[in-house]
Amino acid sequence: MDKDALAEAAARRTAAGGSELAPQDVERVIDALFGTVEEPGVIAEGLRGGETVTVIGFGAFQLDDDSRAVLRPGQALNAYVNATD
Repeated sequence: MDKDALAEAAARRTAAGGSELAPQDVERVIDALFGTVEEPGVIAEGLRGGETVTVIGFGAFQLDDDSRAVLRPGQALNAYVNATD
């Protein structure tokens, strides 16, 4: 799934709340969180500032011992991905 498909899927999910967000608006949020080539996102800025960025259920972004950004998946993400139908 590329960023466009991610934005479109997330926009469709917002319709459950009453009014669907435009995919372009969701893409701006994705860019703000994860960054672009031109500008870092708030996750990168937090990591650079020495913080761990945690999204409950999804996981935590942190720096490893070599100062590389890594995602430590949360319990809910692991449970969903590893579920057997």
